[in-house]
Amino acid sequence: MKYVVVVATLTLKDAYTEVGFEALKALHTATHKEDKGCVQYDLHKDTEKANTYVFVETWESEALLAEHMGKAHFKAFQMALEGKVESMSIQKLEKIL
Repeated sequence: MKYVVVVATLTLKDAYTEVGFEALKALHTATHKEDKGCVQYDLHKDTEKANTYVFVETWESEALLAEHMGKAHFKAFQMALEGKVESMSIQKLEKIL
């Protein structure tokens, strides 16, 4: 089985550090409770870049990842961070070794 690995990096604007972190934690908790097919969903803080967080995710399939992105808790997360993110990048990876 080929898992889908996602590395999502986002930097919060300085004024939204606390509210942004709360939204990140809420997404992390809800994903672990509500999303099937989630093998790994870890939240990390960058030690060298202020207000920068990284989700490292592993999903059983693209379909289950898409389902996650359509759930209410993911949409609430997007709304909570609207206008509060300085930068964001998302990488989809396929583990080969």
